Amino acid sequence: MKMSNRLYDILVYVAQIILPALATLWAALGKIWNWPLVPEISATICAVDAFMGALLKISSIQYNKAKNAEEQ
Repeated sequence: MKMSNRLYDILVYVAQIILPALATLWAALGKIWNWPLVPEISATICAVDAFMGALLKISSIQYNKAKNAEEQ
């Protein structure tokens, strides 16, 4: 699947900044305010983040291979 550079940049920002910050915020506030399922929700956010990171890395590798093939 090809994606635009803008979409890639947005997804990288979400994976590197937004989701880790959200998981940390949820874990901290959940403990303070005694919210239910705090570990489960935080772990789910982290799992989604790890999956996104893996997909973005695969996309980056494929993009670089295609770019190198075009240059040669």
